[in-house]
Amino acid sequence: MNKYKLKGLSNKIPLVVIPTKGAATATVLVIVKTGSKYENRQTSGLSHFLEHMFFKGTKKHPTTLSLSSALDILGGEYNAFTSKEYTGFWVKVASAKLGRALEIVSDMLLASRFEEAEIERERGVIIEEINMYEDNPLMHIEDVFESCLYGDSPAGWDTIGTKDNILRFKRQDFLDYMSSQYGSRSIKLVLAGAVRDADRRTAEKLFAGFPDNPWQASAPTPDKQATPQIKSAYKKIDQTNLSLGVRAYPVGHPEEIRVKLLSIILGGSMSSRLFINLRERNGLAYYVRTLSETYSDAGYLTTQAGVPRTKTAAAIKIIMDEYRLISQTLIPDKELKRAKDMLQGKSLLQLEATDNLANWYGRQLVMRRDIMTPGEFMHRIKSVTPAQLRLTAKKIFIDKGLNLALIGREKADKFKSLLKF
Repeated sequence: MNKYKLKGLSNKIPLVVIPTKGAATATVLVIVKTGSKYENRQTSGLSHFLEHMFFKGTKKHPTTLSLSSALDILGGEYNAFTSKEYTGFWVKVASAKLGRALEIVSDMLLASRFEEAEIERERGVIIEEINMYEDNPLMHIEDVFESCLYGDSPAGWDTIGTKDNILRFKRQDFLDYMSSQYGSRSIKLVLAGAVRDADRRTAEKLFAGFPDNPWQASAPTPDKQATPQIKSAYKKIDQTNLSLGVRAYPVGHPEEIRVKLLSIILGGSMSSRLFINLRERNGLAYYVRTLSETYSDAGYLTTQAGVPRTKTAAAIKIIMDEYRLISQTLIPDKELKRAKDMLQGKSLLQLEATDNLANWYGRQLVMRRDIMTPGEFMHRIKSVTPAQLRLTAKKIFIDKGLNLALIGREKADKFKSLLKF
């Protein structure tokens, strides 16, 4: 399934090509091993701001309109993203236009102008993006939870940065950060779908122009705690949005897939335990979901829900009871099979799209020492047993791994007594 070819360019940038039989589209993904975990207090938010600035004009396409028009005329899809550990730029097009997409993406990353006037305009855009997140508890609860989990560290800060920093950055800050973090030591190139030999040669020629960069590595993630932690963000709303979770494992850990399955069984579908218990039986939430997150050196599992302010304690008790139960009893074979089928099925559906396929390999290039193919992933899912899941649950569902984040009018201290297994 999706055999890949890995080659190093002349400047040692890795190029992964994933040919896909029967595909009509192709995706180029440039993924850079840098993000908000690579920042300090003075540069917090710069990775994300710089990502925006790559769309503001190059020497060949000197304005935002001319650059976006060149991308739009390809008739495909394109975007960029910034996370804690990587930044990505991708274009998905009909296969015949992949060469042109490669030219535009390389031009953006090698010849962006970073004009002062565009930087000034984009400050307002990002300030409004910050406001959007802070005004939407469903989106912002993840940031509050990771702040609770990782504290005052790059891993605990919001990827988007602070308003003070956004208003303070100068053009030279962008140039300095780019010269450090964007180059042959940090850039990974992925082509997925109906990729021709000519496209591969074009990619090799264009991306061989990236220089060797000094590249500043990220700070390690604080991943130890002695007692349960709570953090709240006050917001005058009737609902309490909460995220109650535990520390787990990083990318590539032998128990990573077990944690994914635990999250599905607990709150990954409409038939999951917490969806049924919190929503269907007790009517406490419209949205409830359990998810797992993995970083290169840390990870977690958490359940998010929006509940009535007066029922916050009841919701926390239900989540804690389900965590306790899954660590003490074996999951029935039928329930585990349903979770496995769901994880495998959703993965297969996603990986039919060339952009998702490119992201699968790109993320691993920056996060893992080896590459796990989709076929290997499916095989590992099949091999998980109920006894293994209970063992993993016993390890992660412990008092000193508990973290609770809240957005709303409730004070955090009143729930401390509930955080105990």
